[in-house]
Amino acid sequence: MPDIKQSKVLILATDGFEETELTVPLSKLRAAGATVHVVAPKSREAKESIRGWDKTDWGKNVAVDHDLEAVDASAYDVLVLPGGQINPDKLRLEPRALDVIKGFLTSGKVVAAICHAPWLLIETGAVKGRDVTSFSSIRTDVINAGGRWHDEAVVTDQGIITSRNPGDLDAFVAKIIEEVKEGRHEARQLAA
Repeated sequence: MPDIKQSKVLILATDGFEETELTVPLSKLRAAGATVHVVAPKSREAKESIRGWDKTDWGKNVAVDHDLEAVDASAYDVLVLPGGQINPDKLRLEPRALDVIKGFLTSGKVVAAICHAPWLLIETGAVKGRDVTSFSSIRTDVINAGGRWHDEAVVTDQGIITSRNPGDLDAFVAKIIEEVKEGRHEARQLAA
């Protein structure tokens, strides 16, 4: 079985990510021994960092390890998608971001999305017929995309992990580590 200590994790985000939804998985997965890189599109204003959103106002900057356009996503085992309203809304307009997400999904690798980040799963056709959770305000979006929405801290379906909000971060990160141990899942079909 794979071990988190041998895993490479790609956190895909841009300005406006919910601060703890990036910083907590980043620090906890690194503490567990994973190699974790933050990747962002070049279109952001700050080249070396991206700016978080801390509940009601702008938060801290987080260093970016690689530009999205240059990263080799096939070198990673896990994709983490932080939420916040701004971050996933911006990313779903980035064709390269959607291609990377689809690549992880169709390869059977672990994909973890929290809060509003399931918008990205909707955009890529990944929620149809699957058990999913999200921030409550996008529940209808998940259902309209064909997902089976659950009000639970963490929901997993074929290695796709979803959580609702920052209060679920401990369960979210624990489930990422657990899913890595399970290894790759079968290739997933995406809705058209």
